[in-house]
Amino acid sequence: MKLISDFLLEYDLDPTLVRYLSVIIMILFITFICIVANFITKKVIIRVITGIVKRSKFRWDDVLLERKVFRRLSHIVPAIIIHTFAHNFKEPYEQLIEMGVNVYVIIVALIIISSVLDAANDVYQTYEISKTRPIKGYIQVVKIIVIIFGAILVIANLMGKSPLILLSGIGALSAVFMLVFKDSLLGLVAGIQLTSNDMVRVGDWIEMAKYGADGDIIDISLNTVKVQNFDKTITTIPSYALISDSFINWRGMQNSGGRRIKRSLFIDTATISFCTEELIEKFKNVHYLADYITHREHEIEEYNEKNHINRSNPVNGRALTNIGVFRAYISNYLQNHPGIHKEMTLIVRQLAPTENGLPLEIYAFTNDVRWDVYETIQADIFDHLFAVAQEFGLRVFQNPSGNDLRTLKLESEESGKMKSTEN
Repeated sequence: MKLISDFLLEYDLDPTLVRYLSVIIMILFITFICIVANFITKKVIIRVITGIVKRSKFRWDDVLLERKVFRRLSHIVPAIIIHTFAHNFKEPYEQLIEMGVNVYVIIVALIIISSVLDAANDVYQTYEISKTRPIKGYIQVVKIIVIIFGAILVIANLMGKSPLILLSGIGALSAVFMLVFKDSLLGLVAGIQLTSNDMVRVGDWIEMAKYGADGDIIDISLNTVKVQNFDKTITTIPSYALISDSFINWRGMQNSGGRRIKRSLFIDTATISFCTEELIEKFKNVHYLADYITHREHEIEEYNEKNHINRSNPVNGRALTNIGVFRAYISNYLQNHPGIHKEMTLIVRQLAPTENGLPLEIYAFTNDVRWDVYETIQADIFDHLFAVAQEFGLRVFQNPSGNDLRTLKLESEESGKMKSTEN
């Protein structure tokens, strides 16, 4: 500044004008140096660093580059230059410049720390453990703490006071902080419990009817858990809701390798009857029933002879029924089905009769947990059973439709015409 002033005074200019011109020239000079330094930093140094990073085999430096950590570091260079030249200005301008630079550096440092934390989370997510132990919530807590301390440093710098004075007053504001950061505190506690108990992971299929969630978890953060539903919509659930409310996690089913089929065929009870000799001979030609029929016939015959049962009346003793044979057929059919898991529970059972008939429930597991494959296997099984039921003399129950009533009416009218003609 003195050098510039001496130079201008050689031209016999007014001292007051020289003082103002010196300040203006100094500001322009500092601005020029900052522009040159910023250009060199971003166009030369950053490019060199980018080249080194791209040639390296490490993943973490690529993430730092993607998060623009190095580029944001370059913003500190102009601040250092301005701070270096601040002593050329008289009070109170020197103090104001230093104060402004300090605030700027603190803000840039907060941005850089935030980018580094995001980069750390990105690197962590490349490891398999990130699906079971996500750290995004903890990183957000660290960000909040860093921002709070950064704000304290900024306020202390502007007030010209020690940060310790402001920190001593935080105790009195603790109630306010708890109110403001209530959701964050609840989310932090919930995140710790969710992680420690391994309740949810990224990629888990969860179902939570209260929040309309039925899909895969795509993100777990401090305050929220994002679920992408199967219709591709996104549902956001508060983290603490997963602790306070109940939900279904289908991870156990996916890990087991089997997905449950639990569905019933409703058989019209009017079609249930004892098997005739003709029907039994027909069943012996069914691949899944030949051994069963032979074994059961021998067992029933031994029982009836041992107990001297008169079989002239089918009510006496033991006999095969079409519903029993059909149940055995379904069981053997499922045991030989390529889509059914052979190591898991397989039951074909009767439930209590209802006004819709006799429920014949199939309880089994597919050996593929993928939704589309599961639905295809289930549909194929019931397609076959609906079609084959009539071969056993059984009819699947169905409430009469309008067409059934119309057909019944036509048959009644035709019967009436025939009777009138006979008369």
